[in-house]
Amino acid sequence: MLPAWLPLLLVSPIVGSFLGVLVMRLPEGRPVALARSACDGCGTPLGVRDLVPLLSFVVLRGRCRYCCAPIDRLHPAMELAAALVAGIVILVEGVRASPPGLVPDGSTAWLWSGCVLGWGALALALIDWRCLRLPDVLTLPLLLLGLAACSVLAPDALGGHAAAVVVGYGAFCGLAWTYRRLRGRDGLGAGDAKLLAAGGAWLGLGALPVLVLCAALATLGLAVLQGRGRIDPAMPIPFGPGLAVAVWGLWLWSAPLPVAIFG
Repeated sequence: MLPAWLPLLLVSPIVGSFLGVLVMRLPEGRPVALARSACDGCGTPLGVRDLVPLLSFVVLRGRCRYCCAPIDRLHPAMELAAALVAGIVILVEGVRASPPGLVPDGSTAWLWSGCVLGWGALALALIDWRCLRLPDVLTLPLLLLGLAACSVLAPDALGGHAAAVVVGYGAFCGLAWTYRRLRGRDGLGAGDAKLLAAGGAWLGLGALPVLVLCAALATLGLAVLQGRGRIDPAMPIPFGPGLAVAVWGLWLWSAPLPVAIFG
């Protein structure tokens, strides 16, 4: 019998390959799921041998087989990042398991939940960083998946997690409205409110204050890096990456069940 974590490691680079396409095409309104993969340079449809995660990039030396145009480094980077997400989730569960290093069979649902959340957070963080957008097609399914994960892992806490969705969304919408009235411009987008609601679905009502604080600190750190040590007040600063990282990080920190700490 295969260990619960092995399928995650095997599928993670494939998920990363899909996420790379998603990050590049979704903000541009291009088809993602039904469109055949093709070279961005010459448009030639790619075959199976061109789409093996990581291996094809190495074999082709980072260039298209047909026109020799450079392959966007985002693709192998996302494949590696997705595998890293799976590795971190497996490591966290292994460290917290009893005895140490043994992932119990009953943790399969938690392992998959943590990876799905991590992969979704990865895609949303990168899209918002690149395009200042948090698409509903990603935030809303992530919200529903959070409630579904709670119903499986901690069904008694489902009411609190559902309340966190409403409170989180309402709080950020109210904050965005207040900022707009006071400053005459947008400070938070609707996508940020929906992502916070998704975070509430995964973590519960008690986690919202800690989540917002961690997201703010992460966003401040990213802004300092983006401004190379300085923060320009006129520089648009995406809140989504910090929020996405905070949601996933708090989920892992509260393993094996978020309700164990946040309620």
